[in-house]
Amino acid sequence: MEILWVLMAVVMIGAVLGPVLLRRRGGIRQVAPGAPDAADPANYGFLRQEELDIRMPGPDGDLLDVLDHVQRSQGWQAASQLLAGTETHGERRWQRVQAFAGAASLELKERPGGVSEGPGGQWLRVWRAEMPKDAGGAAVHAEFLVQQAWRTSTQGTDEFRIILEEAKDACGQAALLAPGDPVPYIIELSIARGLAYSREEFEQLWLKILDRAPAHMGAHLAALHYWCEKWHGSRDLAYSFAEAAAARAPRGSLLAALPLFAVYEHLPEVNLVRGFYQSEVVTKAVEGALFAVHAARADDPMLAHVRHLLVFFLVRCERWSEAMNQLVHVDGHVGALPWTLSADPAADYAVYRALAVAGYEANGGSPATLSH
Repeated sequence: MEILWVLMAVVMIGAVLGPVLLRRRGGIRQVAPGAPDAADPANYGFLRQEELDIRMPGPDGDLLDVLDHVQRSQGWQAASQLLAGTETHGERRWQRVQAFAGAASLELKERPGGVSEGPGGQWLRVWRAEMPKDAGGAAVHAEFLVQQAWRTSTQGTDEFRIILEEAKDACGQAALLAPGDPVPYIIELSIARGLAYSREEFEQLWLKILDRAPAHMGAHLAALHYWCEKWHGSRDLAYSFAEAAAARAPRGSLLAALPLFAVYEHLPEVNLVRGFYQSEVVTKAVEGALFAVHAARADDPMLAHVRHLLVFFLVRCERWSEAMNQLVHVDGHVGALPWTLSADPAADYAVYRALAVAGYEANGGSPATLSH
């Protein structure tokens, strides 16, 4: 199957794979699009690449409706109402804060100023000016500053540090407005990474989160970055953090999948070991994530995040049927790791999806045999 990964590397450089992989028992080879035996993701009801939503990992109809309204009207009231009605300690509030901040940040990037309608994201500035005591607006503003620092500045520069220091102050203000809300402290985790908090400082911050939301998956994912080798920890520290969280995870919690994210964060840039994706560490992490997915509530907002990462690993492990079972649940939205790290998330996702379809059919699978 080595030719499969060579093909994938070539495709990901500049081509769109689409339905061009032939299903043949015992092997996969590239054929022309539209060939009679070509494996076509559309046969499974999967969306075309251009229809994939890159904004979120999974559906959130209320959020999308409000985002569309805010961006169309440039009014902040609907965003404030949605956050006020979102459960404080749950995963969805954190995701919605990220989404509103990201929308404002991208608007500002696309329309920095100098046009008749004013700079992008103006609705967030008005929100903060007109409702300075609104806890939701304060959290969105803090997250907006964090995203601005990472998107527009170079790590280690004075500009980067100044923006993150401002974001830290904004987190403090948001925390004062909602003392029991973990979100301001979760936002600060990215600041801690960027400003290189000492381990003692980071642990103090982490304890504040555990006091408020001990099983918060989004918080654990944000904290994991700090402990990774490429930031302020090591592979062993990251694995230990993830495995400890998985071990104490309550039944139904997706924290059992955290070791898979730790493995992903430490993947070698060039894999020279043929059996790496069949190794014990990968297999154990994948099995833990599959267990977590099986036990989780169907409406868990973080479930799609785990499923997307499972697609990546299951395809790499050549576990085609299991990859297809995950794709059935997430297809349509690709705003999650690992796709969001790509310059073209939809294209990256489509490559793996096409490989999963081709591998599934090469081993006797078909639309009729895939359960939904």
